[in-house]
Amino acid sequence: MSYRGKIPTTVITGFLGAGKTTLVRHLVETAGGRRLALIINEFGEQGVDGDLLAACGIKGCGEDDIIELANGCLCCTVADEFAPTLQRLFDRALPPEHIVIETSGLALPKPLVKAFEWPAVRNRATVDGVVAMVDARAVADGTFATDPEALARQRAADPALDHDNPLEEVYADQLACADVIVVNKTDQVDAATRDRVIAEIRRATPRPVPIVATAHARIDAAVLLGLGAAAEDDLAARPSRHDAAGLAHEHDDFESFSVGFAAVVDPDALHARIAAALAAHSILRLKGFVAVADRDARHVVQAVGTRLQGFYDRPWKAGEARESRLVVIGLRGLDRPAIARAILGT
Repeated sequence: MSYRGKIPTTVITGFLGAGKTTLVRHLVETAGGRRLALIINEFGEQGVDGDLLAACGIKGCGEDDIIELANGCLCCTVADEFAPTLQRLFDRALPPEHIVIETSGLALPKPLVKAFEWPAVRNRATVDGVVAMVDARAVADGTFATDPEALARQRAADPALDHDNPLEEVYADQLACADVIVVNKTDQVDAATRDRVIAEIRRATPRPVPIVATAHARIDAAVLLGLGAAAEDDLAARPSRHDAAGLAHEHDDFESFSVGFAAVVDPDALHARIAAALAAHSILRLKGFVAVADRDARHVVQAVGTRLQGFYDRPWKAGEARESRLVVIGLRGLDRPAIARAILGT
């Protein structure tokens, strides 16, 4: 149902690998037949998440309902990509009843919410709510904590580095903009650690918002859709470190590249090589599809930090090129040739 005659829009934010795509899938599964449109944004030229959603086989999750915007963050491309995408949805003969936007894991949500102030958007849609996903294990492992000694070493190596921990900056801005915080992957920590992580998140969030703990991003759509937050009217309550004049969101802190290769005979051997690459290099996220020589199903590889998993998601389509391609994302300065060699075993 629309809010004040506008199409409600849910923005799902959260750092790389928090579980945003899995959450979107559960929202579609539990939306009760509501007509949804999904906008999926990824950092890097090779999209993976939109393809995973299109393969889910759920009614309301068809390819026509999924719009993928790759090779950039929506927080920096709202005028060039996001606004025209919304306009095309508005102009459909049968517009969506609800729009769900999954941002890149490196995106700041506030610039995206600000775009809903634009007259062409404001008259047709509203931000029903901003959902920030957090990986409980990543927080417990100190992924977003600033290490003063490590920061000093980075500044010594790069005198142009004039800001703090870029991971912590993105994480803090995502929390600050949230209407609901979903602490995911709680099955990967014990109860005491879960409670400590939630308390740490509460301290880091500038205003009180609901916090929901979950595993495998299993949350019913009724919990997250229909919040009626109208976040575009509440921007002052969503502070960002990048509100200050002259402070920009630097995507130059991060980089992405892809590694392509032919079908593999032994996926377990590939996993072992990937695990070695994750252990040896500062890779934040790795994901993609792999062709396995004796299997008709596509093999999905996902990694967050050093945590790695693989599974088969769907059969290869008729005429579809059975190629393998993995996307690697990390902080600037990745040794791309060494990582590629490690993955390929060359």
